[in-house]
Amino acid sequence: MTFRTDSTGTTEQVTTPKVGLSTSSVYPESTRYAFDVANRLGYDGVEVMVSIDPASQHPDKILEYVDAYQMPVLSIHAPTLFWLNLKRVWGSDPWEKLKKSREAAERVGAKVVVVHPPFRWQQPYAEEFAEGIKRLNQESEVRFAVENMYPWRASTPDIFGRLPRIKMPRMEREGEAYFPGWDPTETGFEHYVLDLSHTATARNDALAMYDRMGDKLVHLHLADGTGQNKDEHLVPGRGSQPCQEVLERIARRGLAGAVVLEVSTRRAENDLQREEDLRESLVFARRALASVREEAEPRALPVSDS
Repeated sequence: MTFRTDSTGTTEQVTTPKVGLSTSSVYPESTRYAFDVANRLGYDGVEVMVSIDPASQHPDKILEYVDAYQMPVLSIHAPTLFWLNLKRVWGSDPWEKLKKSREAAERVGAKVVVVHPPFRWQQPYAEEFAEGIKRLNQESEVRFAVENMYPWRASTPDIFGRLPRIKMPRMEREGEAYFPGWDPTETGFEHYVLDLSHTATARNDALAMYDRMGDKLVHLHLADGTGQNKDEHLVPGRGSQPCQEVLERIARRGLAGAVVLEVSTRRAENDLQREEDLRESLVFARRALASVREEAEPRALPVSDS
């Protein structure tokens, strides 16, 4: 926590959130590799995506990495992705997955569990989701934060475009895969995660969603996107999303949780390229969060770390 004084002479506290690295950012590399690279590049901590990597499913193993690399766990991402459900990571019962996520968070010292909205076919879990998340948030100090998603879209085959002198625009079909929906602010939850790659895929206004989440926003997945049908998770600054503006707003208002880089490096040709993307992402986040402090003249006031 630091203090700054604006041009009117008003002094205020400014809390700079920790900047963490999601283990999904190094996929298909291991959870251990994520802790290693986060340590070497200077991240403040790690978000553990519970995945098919056995280490991610065992809190005691994660604690070994915390100790070995001196990297705290900032958050746990519950195994609620479509392909992790198919792999039956932590079983097939959605509520058991969330309870195990809470147990893991408590064991490793994480404050937030990231949760996706249910899929429509996950009945009755989907119908009970809002009340169930509220109940989980009442049972412990771990925050269950619901993440914004996006509509699922598919383009019709471009058969006419393959014929000479016949040009037809591609048609898109859009479907709602999530229930109550991909935008959690329409239902209302106690805590939110804003994902900027997902706002790109949804083609909605990220700043408007930031405003709707308000003080209930406790976690940011920082990434970028260009509005394609697929979830791109680009390095921030390489897409169309207002990554800089969101970070500046967070720097002014504060954030109860962390900023976590959740970018895709699976196309990296080697470790050097992957780590350069992760370094660039970290520099982007740190510079944007620090830029607001530079707007006002500093003043000699007590400074303490938090």
